[in-house]
Amino acid sequence: MIQLDEKIYFTFLLIIPIMIVIFVILQLWKHKTQKKFANTQLLKRLTPSKSSFKGTLKLLFLILGLTFLTLGLVNPKIGTKLETVKREGVDIVFAVDVSKSMLAEDIAPNRLEKSKRLVSEIINQLASDRIGIIAYAGQAFPQLPITTDYGAAKMFLQSMNTDMLSSQGTAINEAIDLAATYYDDDEQTNRVLFIISDGEDHSGGSTLDAVDTAIDEGIRIFTIGVGKKKGGPIPIKQNGVVESLKKDAQGEVVITKLNEQILQEIADDGDGLYIDGSDTSKAVSLIREQLNQMDKKEFEAKQFAEFKDQFQWFLGAGLFFLFLEVFLLDRKTLWLKKLNLFNDKNYTNG
Repeated sequence: MIQLDEKIYFTFLLIIPIMIVIFVILQLWKHKTQKKFANTQLLKRLTPSKSSFKGTLKLLFLILGLTFLTLGLVNPKIGTKLETVKREGVDIVFAVDVSKSMLAEDIAPNRLEKSKRLVSEIINQLASDRIGIIAYAGQAFPQLPITTDYGAAKMFLQSMNTDMLSSQGTAINEAIDLAATYYDDDEQTNRVLFIISDGEDHSGGSTLDAVDTAIDEGIRIFTIGVGKKKGGPIPIKQNGVVESLKKDAQGEVVITKLNEQILQEIADDGDGLYIDGSDTSKAVSLIREQLNQMDKKEFEAKQFAEFKDQFQWFLGAGLFFLFLEVFLLDRKTLWLKKLNLFNDKNYTNG
């Protein structure tokens, strides 16, 4: 297990492409200026000790030095001891709709990005609860099993997109059925399922049947509506640029609307609550309030308890490469010159 203390220092790495661009520009300028002064053969005779590749090697050492120093400032830590701890919390599964309708931009920046932000903000409010993530469209797909690793959860969450499932449509029933397999029957923890969706459902009456089954297994279902009632078109983009709008078989632009009714029915039957997700802070506050009212059950979880700093290795490597860059001369190295690896001709006066 690796932890990074100060990720903000990764911004220093943005200097590297700038250094490379400046180096290339300088090399082109030097080459152009030297050609005005003398031809290539004469320059070699005038500067026989000048190395043609030492400049590039010095840049490489400088880049490596900067990279390792940056990693040292970030301070990676490696977990060295895994232990089992007792925790109290609720088992929470997030089922996120990734169907094409979630690309509608009736809520900024679009429904899917709004959903991901909502889930991320909810995770930020959790302390010792376990979480899992499901992606669903025409079918449901397990994205992350029940875990206490919130960092991993956010990473998987950000990778979700509408192209991850080839089967399109919106089958909420499959998401509910899959969520039921996430919970450990041996540990009778409180079980909560959050369905984050625009409410489009192509599974018919089987959704409420799935809700009834989930209730029998002790799962409470909350729904979060993302989108606007008036709806909006579904943009089709290429490299971030809108090329067209999704159309139906008759060539009419498809307008997808938030279906609060089905989400409300699911929440009512699921002993939960329907939450309007348009205002992130209000939605997260309401969800936190609901979770705080639930009884916390004790469960065992494995986690890394000891982490050791590793910054010293990276700082050492960084200083080593910077030392090489400073003391590496532009002249040819004597032993390398004798090897004559590039079959250079020796130029003598006269």
